[in-house]
Amino acid sequence: MTAVPAHLDIVLVVAAKAEATYLPDDLPLVLTGLGKTAAAVAVTRELASRSDPAATHVVNLGTAGALRDGLEGLFRPGVVRNHDLNAEAIRTLGYDPRESFTLPGGDPAVALASGDTFVTDTDVRTRLAAQAHLVDMEGYAVAFAAASFGARCTLVKHVSDAADDTAWEWPERVDASARELGRWFAAHRAELEEPTPA
Repeated sequence: MTAVPAHLDIVLVVAAKAEATYLPDDLPLVLTGLGKTAAAVAVTRELASRSDPAATHVVNLGTAGALRDGLEGLFRPGVVRNHDLNAEAIRTLGYDPRESFTLPGGDPAVALASGDTFVTDTDVRTRLAAQAHLVDMEGYAVAFAAASFGARCTLVKHVSDAADDTAWEWPERVDASARELGRWFAAHRAELEEPTPA
């Protein structure tokens, strides 16, 4: 029987450096770059370097687009989905596509869709809104890599745009989101170190 660690070592994960501006500098920071492949490789490399990956809490903080009108502010999704994957076809072939994960401690009523598409098109937004509330480009990959190592994972997303033409304003909006993410982490750091999800 595996012993439960007294506390978890936090690893901060962000896609872009601008999202980490207000995070503490005394914790490991993994800068993944944009997209699922880059995120999966970066998190895998970090966890593979650790003697006990299962005693690690991967905390992915970043911006997201709102797929539904009226969504703004901070969210801690309880479900994350890979929206680029043709999951039903893969399931028909007899394989488990593992296209979604539930995240302990997250809000089960909030789903994040992740994909390599930078969503600015209203038709894509409408299609994705049928399965999720928010969209980003890395969350699913971060959660997938963490799960592969038995590490805990928390996703915290701040809405920066409406996944439409406003997404092109991300460079001007990211600092405001980074401030909110920094405040959230400072307020919740102690609970994130606890081995049991709050």
